[in-house]
Amino acid sequence: MSLHPAVATVRLAVRRSLADLDPGRTVLVACSGGADSLALLAATVFEARRGGWRVLGVTVDHGLQPGSADHAAHVVEQMAALGADETVTATVRVEAAGQGPEAAARQARYAVLEQVAERFEADVVLLGHTRDDQAETVLLGLTRGSGGRSLAGMRRSFDRFVRPLLDVARDDTVTACQVEGIAFWDDPHNDDPGFTRVRVRRTVLPVLEEQLGPGIAATLARTADQLRDDMDLLDDVAGAAYGGLRDLPVDGLLAQPTSIRRRVLRLAALDAGAAAAGLFHEHVLAMDALLTDWHGQKWVDLPGHVRCRRVDGRLGFDRPG
Repeated sequence: MSLHPAVATVRLAVRRSLADLDPGRTVLVACSGGADSLALLAATVFEARRGGWRVLGVTVDHGLQPGSADHAAHVVEQMAALGADETVTATVRVEAAGQGPEAAARQARYAVLEQVAERFEADVVLLGHTRDDQAETVLLGLTRGSGGRSLAGMRRSFDRFVRPLLDVARDDTVTACQVEGIAFWDDPHNDDPGFTRVRVRRTVLPVLEEQLGPGIAATLARTADQLRDDMDLLDDVAGAAYGGLRDLPVDGLLAQPTSIRRRVLRLAALDAGAAAAGLFHEHVLAMDALLTDWHGQKWVDLPGHVRCRRVDGRLGFDRPG
């Protein structure tokens, strides 16, 4: 019996992502119980037999929905049944101060996954984001006017985190689960139009497909790939410039090219405690105006209860009150 193409697609994506991992190493798979992450876990377990890796399945209970603890326990049972060498439930407390609940949950989730990875000495943490997730991210970046970094979408890898499925369609993960007899969970949040991402998924992308033709998700994901290398280079240059401008002198900042200067300002704001999820391009432009269009402005308010001021030829940050 031949292997179903959807199963083969997911397995190949995992194999390519872990091609450089030595035998005996530990791979952590973040698993929500949805089709994407369960298909990812099943493929990783299969590939681990050949690669000689140890697979650690981890589910995160955010405590945001009734019965979340019971759901987490069920996912643990599924991960064990699929062949994970070890399973973990991590419970987090989501605090949404200065950012939306989705961003706060993501921040808490990544932090606890990093902690679990350190505890179990996992070399890699696999995340189940698909090509469709990437397309949604690019569209959201366009609508928010968040600049090239948002249009570059989600990174394929950062630190020890890796996203093997960014070239895999969500339909393939669903089909892979169905073919392998894996029952998956449909998160009710994924059908809640109160979330912007859900409206993009359920309404905007289908309309684009209908009006412009099929393949929109793949095209948006390809656009992200084309931009990412350029954004990474500019971010590296800005990081180096920021290292030499830590006290943010006005003259030194004005000597930088506009694209680098504005990236430096964003880095400085984040270092001062501004909330990353709410720090938009208009905030950066307002800080930049303290340099390029200075006429005595008192300050610029930033998300996270941070203010940027120009004082004595330098920019500085403080928290009012």
